[in-house]
Amino acid sequence: MELRQLQYFVAVAEEGGFGRAAERLGIVQSSVSQQIRRLERELGVVLFERSTRHVHLSGAGERLLPEAQAVLAAAHRTRQVAADIVSGDDGLLRLGSIQGPGDRIYRLLNDLAAAAPRLQVRLRRLPLTDRLAAVRSGQLDAALVRALPAAPGLELLPVWSDPLYVALPDNHPLTAEPVLRLEQLADLPLRLAPRENNPPFHDLITDALRSAGAKPLLGPPFTSFQETLTAIGTSAPSWTVFYDVIGLPPFPRVALRTLAEPALTTSLAVRPGPPGPALRHLLRVLPHADTSLDPAPMTVAAPGDP
Repeated sequence: MELRQLQYFVAVAEEGGFGRAAERLGIVQSSVSQQIRRLERELGVVLFERSTRHVHLSGAGERLLPEAQAVLAAAHRTRQVAADIVSGDDGLLRLGSIQGPGDRIYRLLNDLAAAAPRLQVRLRRLPLTDRLAAVRSGQLDAALVRALPAAPGLELLPVWSDPLYVALPDNHPLTAEPVLRLEQLADLPLRLAPRENNPPFHDLITDALRSAGAKPLLGPPFTSFQETLTAIGTSAPSWTVFYDVIGLPPFPRVALRTLAEPALTTSLAVRPGPPGPALRHLLRVLPHADTSLDPAPMTVAAPGDP
């Protein structure tokens, strides 16, 4: 069965004759008659009662007409959706996501929804290595990554930057300053998650310390946010660095300060080459998204989460 056979069947039924159907379709009448006979043989039914003057739908034809119309409507809809996917107005964007920061992702998705209301977005939270592998294999169209300097086989497009924050004992002399530099903290043991937990963030901090002329003095590892800040407030002097803090309840004997540098950069990992239609929409809204950030605390996120 071919779609054109159903198209001819519907045209004859709606026009009430083979001649008028052929005129509507822009083909010769013999072609219409030939295709209708083939369709009847394939279906095993007679679709039309024919006479020298009139053509009428048979009982089987009346029953099958709405089915044929539904098939043609579905085919038309399929073509339209395909055209919308090509143009980027419809389709599915598969985006690897990260925790936070703040409401940035929600604002980005709102901008994307305004630009392409019919575009569906599927977010996937995966470990960093799996996230990058999914982009390389085409299982994801793109992925958000943070603090990553390079990704073999992929392009990294910077999307936004966030300040980092320091937690240290509230009786330490450095708490007198609202913004701290890494070299000021070099003599304090740093509570940092093991490198295997989040290599990009670990390297960002340790490399920045070395660039500031300070050798990283690693103390007990960062475990959870609550455990680490409790230890900072109650144990020997130490400090930690983190991102994404809003509504953070005060911890006894702990002060929070902004770190002057480095900043935490979030990038979009994509495959090299021309982007697909769905990804094009995302790339278009990125420069216009409201990604500005006041240097005030945001949502809590442990630096052990890449």
